Formats: sequence, C-alpha cells, structure tokens
Amino acid sequence: MHAGSNLYSALATAVLFLHALFIVWVIFGTVLTRARPIFRWLHIVSLLWGILTELMPWPCPLTLLENWLEQKAGVTPYHGGFLLHYLDRLVYPDISATALTVAGVIVCAFNLAIYGRQAWRLRSQNALRR
Repeated sequence: MHAGSNLYSALATAVLFLHALFIVWVIFGTVLTRARPIFRWLHIVSLLWGILTELMPWPCPLTLLENWLEQKAGVTPYHGGFLLHYLDRLVYPDISATALTVAGVIVCAFNLAIYGRQAWRLRSQNALRR
C-alpha cells in the first residue's frame, strides 16, 4: 500500500463518518433545531432528501464519494446503500432492504410530523392573538 492509497483510505473513512453523522442529524435533528430557524429548515431539507433517497433510485452522493475513494485506495467498493452495507451487518444482519427503507421513511416522516405539529400550534396561537 502506498501513500496515495493511505490518503484515499483515510478520506473514505472520513466520508464514512460524515455519512454516519448525517444519518444521526436526520434522525435526531429535531431536538437540535429548537429555536434555531435556519437549522430547522436545513433539517427539514435533510429529511426530505432522506425520504427521496430511500424511495427513489437515486444514489446518495456520500455513498458515491466513499465508493470512489475506496476504489482509489485499492479496496473493492460496496454495492447498494450505506444503511444496508453498514447497519445491516452491525445491527440487523438479517433485515431486508425493504424493511430498512420503510424504517428510514418512517423516521423521516415522524420528524416532519413534529415540525408540522409545531407549525400548527404556532399558527393556532397567532390566530388566537388576533
């Protein structure tokens, strides 16, 4: 293994951690965005992106980047999505891709429902004040 391979391998690992952080952000971002409108809108966009990448045949850019870096490092890149590759092996070794997709969409939809409830409450409070 030469220095270039080590660099690409390190970058692939960094993208892996970034990807994992993004997933944590999607799942728990609602807690972090209270009273921070900019972060709230970033989280809502992240939730919509999460739903779309789960339901549509679009590859995630982070997965593509990680696979490209692994290939440059001389590692055979994995096929399929990030969740299937890492979480399936670590947490749920026998879960189907469909179950992971459904779970991902449910988590995103639940977070969006929290935002919808907050917006409805705010709108109701503002209407009562008028």
